[in-house]
Amino acid sequence: MRLKVTDEQLEEGIHRYCRDLTYLARQGRFDPITGRDQEILDSILILLQKGRKNVMYLAPAGVGKTALCIGLAQKIVNDQVPDYLKGARLLEIDLPSMAAGTSGPAEFQERFMPIVKGVAERYHMPDKYPKYILFMDEIHTIMPSCHGSAYAGLSEVMKPYLTVGDLHVIGATTREEYRIYFEIDEAADRRFQKIYLDVPTVDETHNILEALKFGYEKHHKIRIPSDLNHAICNLTQEHMRKRNQPDKSIIVMDGACAMHVLEHGTGGELSLDAVLYFMSTEVNVHPTAFLDNRQDQELREAATARSEKGEASYPYEREVKDDRGNTDYLKMGHKVKKPTRKNVQTFNQSDEEMHDSKGD
Repeated sequence: MRLKVTDEQLEEGIHRYCRDLTYLARQGRFDPITGRDQEILDSILILLQKGRKNVMYLAPAGVGKTALCIGLAQKIVNDQVPDYLKGARLLEIDLPSMAAGTSGPAEFQERFMPIVKGVAERYHMPDKYPKYILFMDEIHTIMPSCHGSAYAGLSEVMKPYLTVGDLHVIGATTREEYRIYFEIDEAADRRFQKIYLDVPTVDETHNILEALKFGYEKHHKIRIPSDLNHAICNLTQEHMRKRNQPDKSIIVMDGACAMHVLEHGTGGELSLDAVLYFMSTEVNVHPTAFLDNRQDQELREAATARSEKGEASYPYEREVKDDRGNTDYLKMGHKVKKPTRKNVQTFNQSDEEMHDSKGD
């Protein structure tokens, strides 16, 4: 069989416009994926089929659709998949990079076609080439009905290969966007089997953070207590309702660690104070708004006193004991300033000023 897309052309397209998740997993670039074993197993089951062997992940933003693909890539590189998928390459197509610098849809399709066609041509050559699995996040944007998208219409390029079964594709989008843009194309819809991802509970999110924390401890060089991870999950669940777990808890854990390192340097133990301060910059409220459940009036008063002095700092000093019972006094309350990436209210405003600014 003569290939219309040479090996060099295919590899060039993959190098420029794809992220090889299996290669990155083999290099140990990803944190462990936990809590999604059943969904990964369901994905493998679909990919093994002869007919409808394409997967569609449907979930709200921040729930972990891309993480699910990373978990699948880790299974592949660890040979924890059936023989049919061993050695497979899981490629995430980077549509924004592919569209960058193009003058129109025709030029965009010229970049897209060699990857799709090259992968499809090699589907029936398992002795010479590995199985290729293409992952496309926000897959609804390639549908013709998604007006305004730079990628609208790319589904027509893929559809012939999906129809004859020469592609393995994993798509990801939200249920609402799938219903509006994807489901109306019955020919495309028939080629995919849907996997619904539920938002993790607080306990499930805590398990995810516990699995991830080693990587963050290694990066920030501080210790993250298990009970503090649980507090992060509870606080984000209560006060960051517009975002989904586990994404919001991971963001807070990472950001709070960075805050701690900025104030104290590496070493020691992450405290709840850093968590509260980072959360206050995320949701644009005073740190004391999170203290209702702590039932510690002295700490509340200390935080208020610092705020009245005009110090944009951690709310208070707190005594922390390490695993050996040694006391480590974390001096919260000087030097650290708020991140400027968000236009948050300054914490040295009086309550009256805060009230007046909301009323304008």
